[in-house]
Formats: sequence, C-alpha cells, structure tokens
Amino acid sequence: MPPNNEKKVRLDKWLWAARFFKTRNLAIDAINGGKIHVDGKRFKPSREARIGQCLSIRIGMVEREVIVQGVSDQRRPACEAQLLYEETQASIEQREKQTEERKTQVHMLPRGSGRPTKKNRRLIRRFTEQPLD
Repeated sequence: MPPNNEKKVRLDKWLWAARFFKTRNLAIDAINGGKIHVDGKRFKPSREARIGQCLSIRIGMVEREVIVQGVSDQRRPACEAQLLYEETQASIEQREKQTEERKTQVHMLPRGSGRPTKKNRRLIRRFTEQPLD
C-alpha cells in the first residue's frame, strides 16, 4: 500500500471521508452543481484530491476555504476526519461574521411574520369558511 501522501483518492470520495457530505452522491451533486472549487476552478468528481490543494466548499449559506492536509478513502470518526483538512483563518473569520449577521437579522423580523398564532388561524378559518353570496 502506498504511503498516505501518495494515495490517490477521488475528490467526491475525499469530501465524503472528510465528512462534508453524508453520501458520495451528495458530494457528486455539489461538485457538478459548482459548489466545490479546487484552487478557484471547477472540476469533475473524478479529480484526485491532493495534499496542499485549496478547496472552496459551499454548503447552504456557509462557504469554507480548506486546505487538504491528508487523503483518505474511508469514512472515519469526526475527530479523525478533521485531520484531513485545515480551514483557513480568513474563512473562519468570514463564517463567524456571517453567522453573527444572520443572528441579528432574526431580531429585525417583524413580530408575527412566521407561523400564524392560534388567534390568526381562527381568523383565517373563519374567513375562508364563510359562504359566498
């Protein structure tokens, strides 16, 4: 078996092993959808993950910049999976800033803009169940 730094692993398999995605199919869909960039460029899922590559990974509203530190084709516990990559300091700061912004936006929503209250549901039912003349 070749040493860890010479091991060849597909990008979709590495993303799965590093626990960014629950399944390889989700990783493939993200790569094909343009949510994963390697050194600033889009690639196919069959591209090999290499140590030192910079990956830009967008999952939902969160974007991470990580540097590949190790390769593995097996899904291991989370504490071991975190050893496969290192998130850049700029990425960590940007992610924390975006999290704080989202938290403050929740407080700016007007009251009652979410689910209807019990009183509102009664009013809606009363309005929709009225017979038309």
